[in-house]
This record gives sequence, C-alpha cells and structure tokens, in this order.
Amino acid sequence: MRCFRDGGGVPYSAYPRLQALQAEETARVYDLALVDTIVPLVPGLEERLRAGIHVLDVGTGQGRAPLVLARAFPATRFHGLDQSEAGIEAARAEVARAGLANLRYTLADSTEIAGEYDLITAFDVIHDLARPAETLAAIARALREGGTFLMGDIAASSRLEANVGHPFGPALYSFSVFYCMTTSLSTGGAGLGTAWGQETAVRMLKEAGFENIDIKSVEGDPINAYYIATKG
Repeated sequence: MRCFRDGGGVPYSAYPRLQALQAEETARVYDLALVDTIVPLVPGLEERLRAGIHVLDVGTGQGRAPLVLARAFPATRFHGLDQSEAGIEAARAEVARAGLANLRYTLADSTEIAGEYDLITAFDVIHDLARPAETLAAIARALREGGTFLMGDIAASSRLEANVGHPFGPALYSFSVFYCMTTSLSTGGAGLGTAWGQETAVRMLKEAGFENIDIKSVEGDPINAYYIATKG
C-alpha cells in the first residue's frame, strides 16, 4: 500500500516462494516443449546443437531450461547465469544429481556477461529485470558472429487497448503490477511492467544492436512469443 501511494517498489524478498513456484510451472513447459517445439522455431538450430555449440541461458532461475537442453544435446556446452543465490544453488544441486558434464551455472549480473556464445536464450525474464536495456546490449556483445538470441516473453501488445481481447489479459496485468513492475522498481530499475509488449521488445532489441528479428508463436500457447534475433 505504501508503494502504491508513495512510489518505489516491493522487493524480491517479499515473495519468498515465487521463484520455486515459477520453476515448477515453467518446468512443465520446458519438459514438454523446449526440445521438440521451441528449438525447431529457429531454422537449423537443432542440427547445430547436435553438432556442438556454446549456449548461455540468461536469468536461468533454478536452471531447468539448460538442464533439459543439456540432456538432449550432449555435444553442446551449456551455461546458466542468474543473480539469485538460491536459484543457482538449486540449479547446481539438480545438475549434480543428473550427472551432466556439459552444463554449469554461474552467479552473476546479467549486464556483465563474460565469454562468447553461439546461442543465448532468455525465457520470461527480460521484462522483469532492473536494467533490461543493458542486459540486451550485453547479450548482443556476447554473441559470436552468426550467433542467435532466442527470447521467450509475454505475447501481448505494449498498448493497453490492444490487449482488451487477450484471453489472459487481466491475469497478465495483475502479475505485472503486483510483481514484475514493482520488484524492478524496488532496485531502482526500469519497472517496465505493463509497458512491456511486442512493440517495446522489438524497439529495445533494435536499440541493443539486433537488426534481424523474427517473432514466432507456438500453437496452443497464447501467453508466450518467441523472438529470434541476430545482429546485422
């Protein structure tokens, strides 16, 4: 109530179970669709992953997405990055149980990406960040020539009136106001919240240096859009 009246934001620490709940929810999507449905959205990516490339997952949380991919593509090296100590700890415990040698996790800020990668992924994370523009710029710098950025994010418009008919519009706006926007503001961040959408995403990708952007959807999933971006 104070934040609504006076501004600022509610910190991540006020949502102690949310990351675990998000991990549980997204795990179902990754287990069912990541390898067989989402990866094929990028032309030639499956073949490259089978041959062996270097992949980074930004904002990996508890690391489920790269874990699923590392199991499916043993010739490729995977790396998950997140600033949540609890998330990285859980991810490392899971990869140890799985016994995967081609996957590691790092506790780090998404605006400071070390190394170069052939593929960088970010699933349902960019709009939450305190510094989304800086993160997208860091991703662009970290991609090797010919590399691809695959970003999964909310399938909605940046304009309120364009979302009137969205089947999950009320729920998405509620999540945005009561979590995404306010946690970003709590760190002095951009607080994109309800301003995020396809128009904002495309603009920010272009500002980060991505000139070629393709947006794809998955049948039966009205919530997520997948942005396939390469540098010009």
